[in-house]
Amino acid sequence: MSYLAELTSLVDRYTDTKREDRLYATAIDGVSTLRSDRLTQSAQCMIKPALCITVQGEKAAKFGSNMYEYGAGYGLVVTAEMPERGTVCAASKEKPYLGLVFELNLQTLQELVEGRSAEARTYARRKGTGPFTLELNVQLLDCVLRTVRLFDMPDAIPVLYPGIMREICFWLLKGPGGDQLKRIIVMANGQDRRVMLAVQHLRSRFREPVHAEELARAAHMSPTTFHRQFRMITSMAPLQYQKQLRLFEARRLMISDHATVESAALEVGYASVSQFSREYVRTFGSPPRREVSAWRTSSSTGQAHQ
Repeated sequence: MSYLAELTSLVDRYTDTKREDRLYATAIDGVSTLRSDRLTQSAQCMIKPALCITVQGEKAAKFGSNMYEYGAGYGLVVTAEMPERGTVCAASKEKPYLGLVFELNLQTLQELVEGRSAEARTYARRKGTGPFTLELNVQLLDCVLRTVRLFDMPDAIPVLYPGIMREICFWLLKGPGGDQLKRIIVMANGQDRRVMLAVQHLRSRFREPVHAEELARAAHMSPTTFHRQFRMITSMAPLQYQKQLRLFEARRLMISDHATVESAALEVGYASVSQFSREYVRTFGSPPRREVSAWRTSSSTGQAHQ
């Protein structure tokens, strides 16, 4: 049986009872599964640096104005934490969409490329630091297959998975998108380094009013240069990125912590609940009260069926 065929069989069996169109955590920290028996409308989520894999079916991911499609045997590499709008494009009850998400270990990637100063200067001259798609080679498919086999062997996970993740990082760096991944990891370009610090600044202070000019000054760049570099890395403008952080955190507070719409809006920095609701609809497609109510109803129904 080929790598992809065996992988499809294992993921299909593992996700058979997980019918909702959302990510499910596995026994391995940082590895999630996705199954959908139908085509889905685009849904927003905040994704960390990761390798997203389609095992069966087809998916599209939109970052800002850039769209990436990847079918069975292909992956999407996300190089910075950013909002994603994902759509399942090919799925049915007979042949569901099956996917895996591997959060990348940035420290391991850094270790694998550090010390190569000559290469770093080459990467710094090349453009492109955003997400990219790639066809999974035999080596990567072998790593993914061995990972999925570990789902039912919890005692082996802490011993074996760190090594498999290191292999995954190695083969990604050796692959066709390796130069692009090295560039964002090495951060040899001083502007990239300063922009990433600005991203971290936004993440830690997203509740506070932040002006793009302030971020540009902190990065020692002109507003125009900063805006261009920030968009290159995150696929969106700085204030748009901050808005997405606020909305995702508010969504988490309402769903996980049972916060009210009003308290969630205030908690993430909105002075106006009506403005929060309008921007929530533009991002997620439905009013916050309606979406949270539907989510809780779905979760209650799922628990009742267990």
